[in-house]
Amino acid sequence: MAEKVDCVVIGAGVVGLAVARALAMRGREVLVLEAEDAIGTGTSSRNSEVIHAGLYYAPGSAKARLCVEGRQRLYAYCEARGVGHRRCGKLVVATDHEQLPVLERIAATARANGVDDLRRLTAGEAMAMEPAVNCLAALFSPSTGIVDSHGLMLALQGDIEEAGGVVACRSPVTRGRCGREEIRLEVGADETTELAAQLVVNSAGLQAQHLARRIEGIPPASVPPIVYAKGSYYVLHGKAPFQHLIYPVPITGGLGVHLTLDLAGQARFGPDVEWVEELDYNVDPGRAESFYSVIRRYWPGLSEGALRPGYAGIRPKLSGPDAPVPDFLIQGPEAHGVRGLVNLYGIESPGLTSSLAIAQRVAEMITEGRQASAP
Repeated sequence: MAEKVDCVVIGAGVVGLAVARALAMRGREVLVLEAEDAIGTGTSSRNSEVIHAGLYYAPGSAKARLCVEGRQRLYAYCEARGVGHRRCGKLVVATDHEQLPVLERIAATARANGVDDLRRLTAGEAMAMEPAVNCLAALFSPSTGIVDSHGLMLALQGDIEEAGGVVACRSPVTRGRCGREEIRLEVGADETTELAAQLVVNSAGLQAQHLARRIEGIPPASVPPIVYAKGSYYVLHGKAPFQHLIYPVPITGGLGVHLTLDLAGQARFGPDVEWVEELDYNVDPGRAESFYSVIRRYWPGLSEGALRPGYAGIRPKLSGPDAPVPDFLIQGPEAHGVRGLVNLYGIESPGLTSSLAIAQRVAEMITEGRQASAP
């Protein structure tokens, strides 16, 4: 006989934990199922840990709206819960004349998204802030910051458990079946348990589409494709002469190889973009060679041999390199026809920044009984 539960959230990354927290704090009985032996071992722990301001995303898109709202919520949450973070700001730098109009377009997009504190800097103003940087002009985003992503996830887990929810690791969902009144899930690798849930939120990240295809009753046509984009990061040997994050003008397919800092001041560069078929987190030391020439456009002082392999992350993209940048897909019954099911697809950057806003959106969909596709 199946064990009855109210809400199941599949995936204990930052978004899954944020969703579970939002539901638990609304009085729902919540069980988080995580296949790995710890929370946040996938995309949530393999990124730049940047709190994005909302400069780049198409105005009116879910990414734009949820990033700006999520950034405000995230700063407030970190301050209230003592999660390590720093509002360090970032410079977006143009290093040749062809990039100057791009800065103007970024500024216009940011304004359309509600980012009201972006400042245009001359080369002199930018280099006064960061003497080691090379540029013709820059944008300064004071709302950009960094966060301890693991500390954030631990705080979210604590809130879930304090509200009566449970986070269960080593609990993979192997298959499921959709019924009229409930969704049945088989959980476990060696010994399986059957759960009958009133609500299921699929926040499995890189595995979200694969999981949806294993749940009988979800129309295959409603499950979007998934494409893996791998990005490698390299850490700087020695101390970087920067206090702010440094981003080049974006290139097609990503934000370029940028310089970020962790809370300890360690500088790291990345990511590059490599389209892959499998989940492989190995970092090829040889790929660092292509980083040097790119980084030296905005930091000419980078020494030869100063980069060391760091880590790699993989993003769950909804389209490949030649397609337009896809939006978040928050999919409810109006899209797939299954009562009580919400699928989160393509939750890549700025997913960390947007996590609390995504959670609010999902909780409102459920609470109001709308459960419709968003945006």
